[in-house]
Amino acid sequence: MEQHHEHHGHEHPEQHGHEHAHGAAGAPVSWGTAARATLHCLTGCAIGELLGMVIGTALGWGNVPTMVLAIVLAFFFGYALTLRGVLAAGVDLRTAIRVALAADTLSIAVMELMDNGVIALWPGAMDAHLSDPLFWIVLAIALGAAFVITTPVNKWMIGRGRGHAVVHQYHH
Repeated sequence: MEQHHEHHGHEHPEQHGHEHAHGAAGAPVSWGTAARATLHCLTGCAIGELLGMVIGTALGWGNVPTMVLAIVLAFFFGYALTLRGVLAAGVDLRTAIRVALAADTLSIAVMELMDNGVIALWPGAMDAHLSDPLFWIVLAIALGAAFVITTPVNKWMIGRGRGHAVVHQYHH
């Protein structure tokens, strides 16, 4: 597998090895890769968040316990989607969990902060019910904002061999 590298005088050929295959420090990361990693994460977050809101609303909970449940479930589903992909590559569960935690913790945290921040600050959004169009409009805007903010975070992490770069080692 021959790869083309530019040579700048003092570079040693032995420095070029597997770093590009694994997206380690300095490897270029496309916005597409970062967006896919973010979307993957966002899907899990959105499932968890909606489920949390539906359950909280159905049980007649207040805003705070409902939001806490939504965030917990968002992390759970965010990790679960990554775990599924890593486990499919034949990795043992302990390694897969470690990879998922390493890949998604910052990503989900940024996403949830943005998402819930928008919902919490939007007038009336916290009190909007699932049947209220405002609920869905604000949720879509919040998830959109979370996606826009989290994509550069993921791009930066993947570029340093962290986050979803770790996951992509198992996708062959």
